[in-house]
Amino acid sequence: MKSSASFRRIRVVGVLAAVVLAVWPVRSAPQDGQSGAGGTTPWPSPLDPQVVRDQDDMTWDDYKPIPGSTWNDPARVASVKTIRLAIVTADFPDFPFVMTMKKGSDLYGNPRVDPVTREEIPKFYADFWNKPQEINRGHTIHEYWMEQSRGEIGVAVTAFGPYRMPKKQFQYGGLRAEDLPAGDATPGNLNQDVDALWMADAGKDIRSEFDLVLRLFAGYDESGVWQEFGEMKFQTKEDITPEFGNPDPAKPRWVRTRYVEWTSWNAGSWLWSNSAIITGEASGAIRHEVSHAAFRIGDNYNNPYVTPYRRVGSGPWDVMDRGSFNGPGGPHKRYSVPKTEGDAMSAGVMLRQKINFGFVTPEQVLTINRNGLATSGLVVANVTARAIDPLPGSLAGIVVRLDGDAPTDRTPADDPATNPLSSGTPNFNFYSMEVVQRLGYDSFTPDNGVLLAKNKDQASTTGGPNGFSVFNWVIDAHPEDIGRVDFKRPNGTPVMRTIADYRQLNDALFHAGLNSGSQFEWTDVPNRLHFYVVDLKRDARGVLTYTLGVRSLDGAGPQVRGVALKGPPSGRFGAAPTGTVAFALDNTGKSAAVPDGTHPANVNSYVDYDLYRLSVSVQGEGWSGALQSALAAVKFGETGSVPVFLSRTPKSASSATITVTATSESDPSKTTHVSYTIRP
Repeated sequence: MKSSASFRRIRVVGVLAAVVLAVWPVRSAPQDGQSGAGGTTPWPSPLDPQVVRDQDDMTWDDYKPIPGSTWNDPARVASVKTIRLAIVTADFPDFPFVMTMKKGSDLYGNPRVDPVTREEIPKFYADFWNKPQEINRGHTIHEYWMEQSRGEIGVAVTAFGPYRMPKKQFQYGGLRAEDLPAGDATPGNLNQDVDALWMADAGKDIRSEFDLVLRLFAGYDESGVWQEFGEMKFQTKEDITPEFGNPDPAKPRWVRTRYVEWTSWNAGSWLWSNSAIITGEASGAIRHEVSHAAFRIGDNYNNPYVTPYRRVGSGPWDVMDRGSFNGPGGPHKRYSVPKTEGDAMSAGVMLRQKINFGFVTPEQVLTINRNGLATSGLVVANVTARAIDPLPGSLAGIVVRLDGDAPTDRTPADDPATNPLSSGTPNFNFYSMEVVQRLGYDSFTPDNGVLLAKNKDQASTTGGPNGFSVFNWVIDAHPEDIGRVDFKRPNGTPVMRTIADYRQLNDALFHAGLNSGSQFEWTDVPNRLHFYVVDLKRDARGVLTYTLGVRSLDGAGPQVRGVALKGPPSGRFGAAPTGTVAFALDNTGKSAAVPDGTHPANVNSYVDYDLYRLSVSVQGEGWSGALQSALAAVKFGETGSVPVFLSRTPKSASSATITVTATSESDPSKTTHVSYTIRP
């Protein structure tokens, strides 16, 4: 692959603290969208600062459109398949559609807008989900799948109803028989009853005319209210007020829920949305549920609320995990009707899913083998943000297959019952590297950066409470506890996010350079792989592309490695207290062809690099120096530029000696350093 001119101008990113001789006063990169006012301004500024935006702090202002895209245009027809989705609406004899109630009148403060009539409900929801308009901020489920598939998959909606269910709302929920009020203890089957009403209305079994059927029932999904109107509203189960309790005063006002010991009877009386597809008016999980049904894929999450805690698989980075909760206001705003907060903007689709769903072509993904890396040597490639097609000279991602004798995943066994950060049984099949940028539906992901994950070929068909069938396992650049409050109890006591909370992965992305607040490399010793985030650039539209690398710990390839450094042509620094001097970094090695069949793809254009680890020291009273990056990738026979950032005090010495060292990552015996004297 030909590198762009901007990548040939290698920016060298600083040096690890262990080898820096002149340490600058720097602080961590700002978190949660804060500017970091009051902290020490770092010099040099981080090349790629990590700025984590927490879900609770997000608003619709966080949405950034994909440059030049019009995926929400209903006139744009999918090139491969338009999913025919029926939305069948139904209410209950004891509970009407929330959207027909007076604004703000129900127990949960909904609806948030003026009501519509019952007869208008089917059209209202068909338009809300699939017609760009002010109330849905122009976002539709057609838009979501067009964006993810680059125009291959769309959604057309037809609405039916409204129908009146034969049983009361709570008879269709997940309540146990003993939790049902006396006289109404016979449970109902929502799917069967809705479909019977629908077919009777149509005069036939109409289901075969659609690819998917969404049964949209009046009210709420227990998933979005069990906590907000349980432990967040009431200090104890004994504090639950009558209006949230069982209509039968002889029975407790609380019930068990999927995750914890109790919630209010009212919150626990609702059906939990599922892949059938059944969902309430307040659920924004429609994109997640469509994924289940359309692509036969299961959930990728676990139960973060009970011990033994088990970390989620991909958290906010994928629609099949809690990324389906993404949107303004965070997960505790998921009960809004209509769906304009909480889970209103699902995350995009991770690379593993994009490959399996056919959303990327083989040419857009570089697929290599672990064992092949030992033969071919280091691979370096440019990868564009996943929200758009790869830019010229770049890819949608890199896949590293764990090939060889069984077990192919050589990660030591680690019991998740004792280690909440364990990925469970070591049976993953490949690594993926991709780039996330907060554009389009990814606007409500928490960060920009590089997403590194282990993946399974076979996705689970089920998921849910503390199962351990995850098929994406994001490598967390910050595995330590994020230390954020989840909510406050009614008495003001803060409850911290558990170690298994999906938002623990908010700061999981890797970043280029030093002092970013994150990491720029990761090593899997058992699987003999070293991953690198080398550099990044933005095009004129602001779209991100990263330079990424991966090598084997067991072989450097057939290339001849070499390195040379040259100081700048002038030894004058000037009168300014800060500035840069550029050193030339020459790749003096020689490329070599890689035998066919070494990898699934032809990698010759990707192994035409060496990767160098850099450091700098400065000697001279009052002088200091640093680099922005500890890494530089340079093609064989080419030269990169290594800017050294210098500063001096008013009473500094009349000269300083700068020493820059560069060492090949592929062959550490190939190392060089150059010392250079500079004067004001």
